[in-house]
Amino acid sequence: MVRDGIYYSVAFIVVALLLGGFSPALAVIPLLLAAFFLWFFRDPERDIPALDGAIVSPADGTVTDISLEREGGVPRTRISIFLNVFNVHVNRSPIAGVITDVRYKKGRFGNAMGEVSAAENEQNIVTVQGDAGTVVFKQIAGLLARRIVFTKRTGDHVARGERVGLIKFGSRCDVIFDAEAGMKVKVGDRVKGGSSLLAVVQPYPVSASLQDVAEVR
Repeated sequence: MVRDGIYYSVAFIVVALLLGGFSPALAVIPLLLAAFFLWFFRDPERDIPALDGAIVSPADGTVTDISLEREGGVPRTRISIFLNVFNVHVNRSPIAGVITDVRYKKGRFGNAMGEVSAAENEQNIVTVQGDAGTVVFKQIAGLLARRIVFTKRTGDHVARGERVGLIKFGSRCDVIFDAEAGMKVKVGDRVKGGSSLLAVVQPYPVSASLQDVAEVR
């Protein structure tokens, strides 16, 4: 469990105890909220695919869009995953490699399912270079999300499926990678962070420069 769940739950349990002193009925709602937050911030273990070049889902949710975009004239595939309030909100690295860039972008808190949310909403943009080439994933805030948590930094090594943060409440994750990758999902599929295979890229050799990046902290 993510420790945030304990903090929220303890706060509501205290409220329940205070209100219960006046009437037991008044304690029901805060106790239900305490139970909800314990459930919401769950963090289950996952079986991580060991396939070379595998790109796994960074989040639990539903695939809402698969599209092509160009980055410096190079075609790239973008997969969008929507997380509702009932999904696990812990985020995981889609590939194994080295984090080469982390950029936080302030923005709006619009509907995460909307097309403009990828450009206008608050988000954290992470670039990882590894055996699946260069993969970018975005933690995008939604209507209810007001805090994006990312626990890594530039230069850190991450394993495929490793926990890297979370987005509180409803939100969205985008994953951008080589357009030639073999797709393993379609729009409408439900995926699980760390364990669901999104695509497979022909393995790339990890350059020696990645070690140099990792050593610069």
